Amino acid sequence: MSQDVPRKAASAAHAMEAASALAKASIPTLLMCLAQITGDRKWFEAPYLPQRDVSLFADPTGGFAPEVQQEVRDATAQILKELAAGTRRPAPLPDEATALEMMRVCLGERIPEEYVGMALEEMGMKDRAVHWDSGNQATPPQRAENFSVLVIGAGVSGLVAAVRLEELGIKYRIVEKNSEIGGTWVENDYPEAGVDTPNHFYSYSFEPNLGWTGNYSKRGEVWDYLRDMADKRDLRRHIEFGVEVTTLLWNEERQQWCAVLRDGTGTETVQWVNVVVTAVGQINRPKMAPFAGMETFTGRWWHSARWPADANLAGKRVAVIGTGASAMQFLRSVAGEAAEVTIFQRSPQWARSEPDYHGRVTDEALWLLKNVPYYYQWYRFGLLWRFGDGLLPSLRRDPEWPHPERSVNRRNDKHRQQLTDYLLSELAGREDLIAKCLPDYPPYGKRILVDNGWFAALRRDNVKLVTEGVDHVDGSSIVTSSGAVFEADVIILATGFEAGKMLAPMDIRGRSGVPIREVWGDDDPRAYLGTTVPDYPNMFVLSGPNTALAHGGSLIFMSECQVRYVTACLKEMMERGIGVLDVRQDVHDDYCRKVDEEHAQLVWTHPGMRNWYRNDKGRVFSPVPWRLVDYWQMTHEVSLTDYHLTPAAAARTVAPSQPRTDSHATADT
Repeated sequence: MSQDVPRKAASAAHAMEAASALAKASIPTLLMCLAQITGDRKWFEAPYLPQRDVSLFADPTGGFAPEVQQEVRDATAQILKELAAGTRRPAPLPDEATALEMMRVCLGERIPEEYVGMALEEMGMKDRAVHWDSGNQATPPQRAENFSVLVIGAGVSGLVAAVRLEELGIKYRIVEKNSEIGGTWVENDYPEAGVDTPNHFYSYSFEPNLGWTGNYSKRGEVWDYLRDMADKRDLRRHIEFGVEVTTLLWNEERQQWCAVLRDGTGTETVQWVNVVVTAVGQINRPKMAPFAGMETFTGRWWHSARWPADANLAGKRVAVIGTGASAMQFLRSVAGEAAEVTIFQRSPQWARSEPDYHGRVTDEALWLLKNVPYYYQWYRFGLLWRFGDGLLPSLRRDPEWPHPERSVNRRNDKHRQQLTDYLLSELAGREDLIAKCLPDYPPYGKRILVDNGWFAALRRDNVKLVTEGVDHVDGSSIVTSSGAVFEADVIILATGFEAGKMLAPMDIRGRSGVPIREVWGDDDPRAYLGTTVPDYPNMFVLSGPNTALAHGGSLIFMSECQVRYVTACLKEMMERGIGVLDVRQDVHDDYCRKVDEEHAQLVWTHPGMRNWYRNDKGRVFSPVPWRLVDYWQMTHEVSLTDYHLTPAAAARTVAPSQPRTDSHATADT
């Protein structure tokens, strides 16, 4: 048999696969692929102009007539054949002016020019990394040989730091209190834990994953992604697991931090480093029950972030305390297993419908992502825009709006009506539940949630929703503030995290020797750009104060912005011979003042509700008030005029870790 027969058969099968995939493709995305591959402007000019679509997941037809859609598919199929045959090569990447035109056409919106650089970085078409000024980019300055960085935490942010430090050739070490990488994705193993941001956006710009199986992946797949990235880049050789930092003490003479490390056996060692990067996150310490009498409970109890591997709820009476994001995700599984579930709700939550939430990535979509050049990049761009800054204007207070008690502006009120209509449709016929579940505060005043079968679970015969607070626990009984008693065999705490106690329980003392806990208190952390704190030199806080996202975007995006800023600082320090970099108090205070002024105009300071974003005095300490593009611009370059600078002392060899023999470390150890 001729060898051409199987080749022709394979070619025909590939053509059929391509035709099937292209039939399901996003036409606006294909148009951008055609424009970029060919360099032909006709593909982003009339008549190939998609209609504007503000949906989170846009109409794949782009509003085109069927014959135009087919023309685009046919042209793409022909281009793919030419690329495969070697008769065509992709055109060079577009310049920023052309890219802006394409972005505006792709979405049918007049995207501001300021977004182009950020978008190109997110698409992987522009380098986000910091590089040395020297001619040989692979070799750091000689000063790097005597420079070391301690990264605390091997979660999402710590891994970004590792990647960028590795690229620069800076010596670093990561300590991680858990036995594996992944941070929150290690600890939160409750049923149905997963992302509520599409995972093609909730992923590193420098590490595309074309094989996600779900549009919103569950915990296991996200954790696999993080571990695969770390293994691919050989990052584990820098990580020590089961090690916590107990103390950080600044030594001015040495221009170094003295870090006290404790392993799982309780053995403590001391390490001297030039720079500390904390990557412990805002939600790494569960908020355990503040209820009196928990020690008397006769059954098992746990926090959702400490879900036991041997949990068995079959036939049990389960009490769920809290109705936040974790409870929203695990309730339907718990209700499907337990005999009875009683939920104790402090206040109701707004939850939106997401038809794609449980959707699987189709074979056709996987084919497109893997076989059509630039399809992934333009698909990610669409997610960046739709899940990015578009929502923020609807969260700003309009002083002329006549209904400030229920919403903050007209657009916000429209969101309220849409969310209300959805809730009413889900709870139709259950007036008792509607009264308990319909919030009386503006949408997005608390973290907006995605309905993971929450309302359907509430309708089950074995589920009861209680809108009283828990007063105390007595044996097997949970007693509410009114004295009502509910029996339980298991208590699950969905009570959130100690977000305000950032960097706890570490004892961190800077130049003045004052513990950072005294500066911040229990719930008022502040930092310039959410990253640096006066009097704590050469220390950078990732996922620090006012860097969480509550209006859209991705935590990974924020982490990449912060790490770029950190590495830019390190580059300047080593290339300019700077030993100490300490943010100026006036710069820090001015930034924090602007953050507070901005938050005063946003929904999170609305007086009609409580949220974990605010401290006891009402100050918003967690979410960023800026647009994504604003924060990207703020952190893209470092201005050394923002800092007090001290020249580097004479080069010294970094001391290895030494066992501790004293009971209290000092900076003179």
